[in-house]
Amino acid sequence: MKTTQILKDEHRVIEQVLDCLERMAGQAEQERKLPVAAARDTIEFFRHFADHCHHAKEENQLFPLLESKGFSPDSGPTAVMRFEHTQGREYVRAMSAAADAADRGESAAVDQFTRNARGYIELLRNHIAKEDHCLFSMADQVLTDADDEALLTAFEHVEHVDIGTGCHEKYVRLADRLAETYGVARATAPLARTDLAGTCPHHGKTIGV
Repeated sequence: MKTTQILKDEHRVIEQVLDCLERMAGQAEQERKLPVAAARDTIEFFRHFADHCHHAKEENQLFPLLESKGFSPDSGPTAVMRFEHTQGREYVRAMSAAADAADRGESAAVDQFTRNARGYIELLRNHIAKEDHCLFSMADQVLTDADDEALLTAFEHVEHVDIGTGCHEKYVRLADRLAETYGVARATAPLARTDLAGTCPHHGKTIGV
């Protein structure tokens, strides 16, 4: 499996939770009450799965490799993607602050949360589309089989060392619990290459294999 496909599979899980966040924001706006525990679970997913796991693979592994092959780190597509990752982190911080405010009973918290949630949803959906349909297609054209194998090894290091074995699967399960709560369809993703221990470091889902 190409490493760009692994990233696309992770995008499907992220989109699943974006759909949950969209429904959460709509309900909160209508009911004038934020479900703080669910909001914090969603924020935790975006911080750990979307950012510390997924975006880390892109920023620390894929993007530098593409830049070594001629992509501009200052004005090329990888620079745009890094900037949008930073924008996303600001939205997540604002949602977290709003969830804390809602927990304290502050009246403006719901509007603060829903405004930043919708900004984050729009940003990330557009960001994912650009990566899936533009950046990853360009990557597939320039990366050799040896590059892809090296990236896969680096991705496994992120899974087992940087974030810790089992963390990825933990957040996929959290994504599925949120999907069940908000009536959102679950993403389906094939397993990636197994590691030396015989376990998959990328997805705990077997649908589509």
